[in-house]
Amino acid sequence: MQYDVIIVGGGTAGCAAAYILAKYNKKVLLIEKNSFLGGSMTSSLVTPMMKTSNDSLNNEFFEDFYKIMHANNSAITYTDGNKGWFNPEMAKILLNEMLADKKVDILYNTTVGKINISNRYIQSIQIFNKILSEPIDTKYIIDATGNCDIGFMSNCEFINDNSENQPTTLRFIMSGIDMHEFGEWLKSIDSDTNVTSVAEIGGQTHLSTAYTWDTNKNWALRTFFDDAVEKNILKNEDRNYFQVFTIPGMFDSLAFNCPRIHFDTNINPLDKFESSNALKIAYPAILRLANFCKKYFKGFENAYISNIADSLGVRVSRRIKGKYVYTIDDLKSGKKFENPVLISDYPVDVHSSKKDCSVLEHNYCEYQLPIESLMSADIDNLFVVGRCLSADFLAQAALRIIPSCFSMGEGVAKYLLTAL
Repeated sequence: MQYDVIIVGGGTAGCAAAYILAKYNKKVLLIEKNSFLGGSMTSSLVTPMMKTSNDSLNNEFFEDFYKIMHANNSAITYTDGNKGWFNPEMAKILLNEMLADKKVDILYNTTVGKINISNRYIQSIQIFNKILSEPIDTKYIIDATGNCDIGFMSNCEFINDNSENQPTTLRFIMSGIDMHEFGEWLKSIDSDTNVTSVAEIGGQTHLSTAYTWDTNKNWALRTFFDDAVEKNILKNEDRNYFQVFTIPGMFDSLAFNCPRIHFDTNINPLDKFESSNALKIAYPAILRLANFCKKYFKGFENAYISNIADSLGVRVSRRIKGKYVYTIDDLKSGKKFENPVLISDYPVDVHSSKKDCSVLEHNYCEYQLPIESLMSADIDNLFVVGRCLSADFLAQAALRIIPSCFSMGEGVAKYLLTAL
């Protein structure tokens, strides 16, 4: 079999790349380890997407995704103009429909077992299928695995500034909530619209609110968390980060961006022992948080846990050394590039397990990412998209959000359209 491009990883960046290449008549194979597409959007329940610059590049896939999701009552535009509020379960169905419609060949429940390299060039791959398959030839390969698995298998060089990391999260959903009552109660206790917002959109109550144990804000929910810790309903570390959002089409449900899993030092998400320990900590924390909400929040009397993410939410892991290593100085200075793949103004967003050590640094200027930060320095036909791009720790913390990953995948796809 011969493909123009093989994409490994059917998450945010991988879906965007596959869709654009196939939309413009290239033969594409997409290999996905799960039984569904979407990556962090679906397996880790990362919803909604964070809002980025109105001047963003390479958002054709995002617009088409929003259009089909909105037509199926599964996406909205929130009050700040953010089109990123979506339903993760419907995304599984509609991403498959989008790619199937463009005739992308998708292999679900599949991983790459072997890569055949000659003279800095990936000639073919082989997949695990009881025994290794026959080689599948390709002109280009895109690593969209999140952890840069193809780069690792190809012995590529990585950026070694991993003295810092970010904590993982295991997201979950609660259903059976009276959202109107909860929204009215939130409005009565919190007037800070930068933290809490409530709106009626498309006949559904939509809202968001948050609390952290950091002392830089006068959080409206603080007294409830303090009381719950004092009464041993919550552990102290359970309140290190709490954030909730409504979900389009799920009228009685909330998506929880927590628990942010607390260790004295942040774990290596690539270490199976450490990530397994994170899960062991997360599951009882989810139950404590659910019981806390039922006891303290109006509208939660009949609420229950309806979904727990299939995988940990990982913010950073391996990052490849590309032809250009993008730095925090590039980002802060708004450096311009000849071939940018994205424009964003999302802040540097570093989560920490330590109190008062998280960073959300707004730079008040747009920045660009060059295509060279998505090109392997070691393999001439290997591109890397998503959170494992070639960037230093702080720059990656601004670039890892879903819309930027969409743009990375689409940007590489459009670059390859000119090369194929």
